[in-house]
Amino acid sequence: MKLNDQELVLSESSSPPVEVAQYYYPNKMGRIVLIAMEEIMGRHGVNAVLNLAHLPHLVNNYPPDNLARGFPFAEFSAIQQSLDDMYGERGGRGLSLRAGRESWKYALQSFMPVLGITDLAVRMLPLGIKIKIGLDVFAETFNKFSDQKVRLGEDGENYLWIIERCPVCWQRTTTSPACHVAVGLLEQSLGWVSRGKRFKVEEISCVATGDETCTIAISKKPIV
Repeated sequence: MKLNDQELVLSESSSPPVEVAQYYYPNKMGRIVLIAMEEIMGRHGVNAVLNLAHLPHLVNNYPPDNLARGFPFAEFSAIQQSLDDMYGERGGRGLSLRAGRESWKYALQSFMPVLGITDLAVRMLPLGIKIKIGLDVFAETFNKFSDQKVRLGEDGENYLWIIERCPVCWQRTTTSPACHVAVGLLEQSLGWVSRGKRFKVEEISCVATGDETCTIAISKKPIV
């Protein structure tokens, strides 16, 4: 029997809603980023960002310091979007980069002992080898403790940090790559591994702009 237009509309509207999959960071990772933001912006600044992101439950109430996967990608992404909304795209980018860099020292304290990685074991190796090992360790940290999925690649000039499931730009749409906090974190972590050398770190594709992955290119040769 052929449905008329009214029956077709009713049939379509009665379809069950499509559920969006939920993915999580461990609470510890969410807490680290918020503490890093507080160092840069102050507590009142972070609270303003959280309120703009419609996350009042986190105001003066950061996630607990544990590895339970309880910090939703959607909330992490909303915080990043609110930085752009509050400070503009350029200002938000700068703050996110700084938050990523500041996050490294807390991530180092929290996760390296869990993984059994020591300062001496990595940092005394030749530069090319320790950069590869460092990137492997960082990817393992995200893949093991969170729902973020990272794989590594490389081309002639760059190592490629390929995020296949990204919390930074989760369900966002932007006109340019937006995973600045991840870029900042990688910049600082590579400086630690290389004993102070700097590398060009640039996001070259982003899911938020319609790409299949968020890919960050890391130059194989240091700048200084």
